[in-house]
Amino acid sequence: MKISVAIITLNDAEALDRCLHSVAFADQVVVLDQGSTDSTAEVCACHGVEIHQSEWLGFGLTKGKAVGLCRNNWILSVDTDEVVTEELKQAINDLPDDSPTSAYKVNRLSSFLGVWIHHCGWHPERIVRLFHKERAGFNDLAVHEFVETHGSVGRLEGLLHHYTYTSMEQYSEKTNRYSTLAAEMMHKKGKKVSLPMAALRSQVSFWRMWILQGGILDGGAGLVLCLASSFYVLSKYIKLWKLNQS
Repeated sequence: MKISVAIITLNDAEALDRCLHSVAFADQVVVLDQGSTDSTAEVCACHGVEIHQSEWLGFGLTKGKAVGLCRNNWILSVDTDEVVTEELKQAINDLPDDSPTSAYKVNRLSSFLGVWIHHCGWHPERIVRLFHKERAGFNDLAVHEFVETHGSVGRLEGLLHHYTYTSMEQYSEKTNRYSTLAAEMMHKKGKKVSLPMAALRSQVSFWRMWILQGGILDGGAGLVLCLASSFYVLSKYIKLWKLNQS
């Protein structure tokens, strides 16, 4: 099966280098950059992959634009902080060229502060990442985008490693941006929230991840993740409340 890899990026050259090493098996790799000022261009040149420039359109539309630059029908979408493992690569290579399946889910394993998280609702995390672009594609959500499919969806063996949030500084920066985007999206949909409800939603998020989803089994990193995630929920809904007030 000939596949094109689609990646969007911004100032994350070190992670991009690691990601590109893992997808070197692909027939084509397209990197859609949003004006990076680090060594992103040099990293792409070193790996011999295509690099294009685009304004930021939100996650869904930007990823869709990257897919539009791919010449093959089968698209593997990965983020710069993700790595395709050898087992997953083999599973992709074993697929027939004429597969009638519209898309395939992969199982993503994420790290937090350098620790692999096996619970907290983070794993197993089966997400569509390989798809036929005529039978599936990204929606236009600004954040928490996903691939919408028409037809059957299969599963691939192997893991997609996700090296997310290596420090609390990185977590704070990303979640501040994500919570703003999420609040704006909810505001456009006319959603309302009160301050007590924002606090309640935050508490529910913590206890769901910590107890119901087994975060307690992930030790100290799991506890920090559950607390940090509940703060993200609180931030998101407080920002929504502020938007509604204005």
